[in-house]
Amino acid sequence: MTVLSTRALGRATLARQLLLDRADVPVLDAVAHLGGLQAQEPQEPFTGLWSRLRGFDPSALSDLLTGRRVVRTHLMRRTVHLVTAEDALAWRSRHDTMLRQRVLGAYRRELDGVDLDELAAAGRAVMADGEARSMTSLARELAGRWPSPGPRALGEMLVAALIPMAQQPPRGLWRTKGAVRNVPLSSWLGREVDPPDRGGTDAVGRQLVRRYLAAFGPAASADLRAWCGLAGLPAAVAAIREELVAFRDERGRELLDLPGAPRPDPATPAPVRFLPAYDNALLGYQDRGRIVDDAHRGLSVAGARVVLVDGRVAATWSVEAGTVAVTPLGRWSPGERDAVAEEGRALASFLSDHGSDRVEIAAPAR
Repeated sequence: MTVLSTRALGRATLARQLLLDRADVPVLDAVAHLGGLQAQEPQEPFTGLWSRLRGFDPSALSDLLTGRRVVRTHLMRRTVHLVTAEDALAWRSRHDTMLRQRVLGAYRRELDGVDLDELAAAGRAVMADGEARSMTSLARELAGRWPSPGPRALGEMLVAALIPMAQQPPRGLWRTKGAVRNVPLSSWLGREVDPPDRGGTDAVGRQLVRRYLAAFGPAASADLRAWCGLAGLPAAVAAIREELVAFRDERGRELLDLPGAPRPDPATPAPVRFLPAYDNALLGYQDRGRIVDDAHRGLSVAGARVVLVDGRVAATWSVEAGTVAVTPLGRWSPGERDAVAEEGRALASFLSDHGSDRVEIAAPAR
């Protein structure tokens, strides 16, 4: 079985994530290809798409949100993701059990004795009036019936697990601040979420495997689980295994992939890329070593924005008053520093609506 080096896996990840060469595809197609973008920080997907798409216009993403072609909703890993409307409707039921389990993992004591089906029905009855609500306001309307858990536990269970919700704009629009206001996904998109598969074929699970490998492969089953949070996909992997090709990484793990998916030569040059907080290019794997050193693995979990140099995490970045500030994690060659500065200036211009191209690079850590 062919062994893929860490560098080869890194180049494959960059190609699948549209980070090796900016893509000329519509924004909706990019969101679909990526299987969504993690989006609990509302403005971060704009940077993620700017780094991936040639000539990205942020108004195009805002228009997709207001036009209900993409939605912000709790999905993979119980985190807020920006996904296409079609994927939200198709995938949500497959995530239901995981979402409940993850909320219970945080609030099991508070929710002890609460009949979750009754709570879901009561929540849907409240939301039937068509009014968008915050998590807290929805929970408070039900607190008289369930006083013990408190609004936080009730709200999290209702909004993140029991009732498929969309976060209504202006939340998530370009350069716009908006509180989280939730509305049932079915009313927002005009049709019900696809029902769970009762035939035992797990068509959605098989689709998730294929879609994950298209955007993240080659990858191990543990990486797939890290991306979506679902434990019950081994059968789906087994069902389509004959469609797939297999490799091993340098640790001996089996990696699966789609036969025709890009796996660039490891020597392929990788451009500097600025990634937003919680980007799935990092969080979408259990083993993130293909793109980040173990010493810096926690940066993505902590919400740090990172810079890729030669395909690996090499700096963190922030922005204030129109200036992109870069903090290297090690030493760079003069050419690498120039490339970071050039990409940083372009990012500063994008984030400031062309009002600034300032970039500051700190001295490297000793």
